[in-house]
Amino acid sequence: MEFLEVPLYDDDLLKLLVRFAVNLTCLTIVVRWVYTRYGGLPRFPVTFCLVNVLVFFICFTLKKFDLGLGMALGLFAIFGILRYRTETIPIREMTYLFLVIGMAVINALSNKKMSYAELALTNGAILGIAALMESYTHGMLERCQQVVYERIDLVRPDRRAELVADLEERTGLKVSRVELGQINLLQDTAQLDVYYKPSEQAGGE
Repeated sequence: MEFLEVPLYDDDLLKLLVRFAVNLTCLTIVVRWVYTRYGGLPRFPVTFCLVNVLVFFICFTLKKFDLGLGMALGLFAIFGILRYRTETIPIREMTYLFLVIGMAVINALSNKKMSYAELALTNGAILGIAALMESYTHGMLERCQQVVYERIDLVRPDRRAELVADLEERTGLKVSRVELGQINLLQDTAQLDVYYKPSEQAGGE
């Protein structure tokens, strides 16, 4: 059955649902149980999910035009040079952005030449390596805690030592460095990214 010369149903619908379910499962594991568990910044999971889903549907839709490898490389080039103008994306978050894009491309563009066992092995390898490396380096790398800070008089560069001392006293963390975010002069508050190493904390984490 067609409407305006476009079929209302196609056999690829089942393939779409299965592959999207696989992609969504892998995405959930990466974002919820790997990235977030090991100190991910709270503002990035939504970005990872939306980019992954968008790339998946773009790839699956354009797959019917038989663009193949060229399209995949083109997408990587586009998202590889993607820069958010409001702030700089940390290296770790950019790496996870590449990871979720790569998973979307793999799950959407795999064809009959790639069995579901191979697809599962590929996704499993990506997830396993990510989880293994995060587990291995956990405690050795810095973690970040966002803080809304009301003493904006201490955010001046010449009072950085006082700022760190105040944060350590109030949070109980041994702070390794602090990055200044947005300043709200109307409410006399500033958003700070407070970085610390779990291995250096008194009771550990």
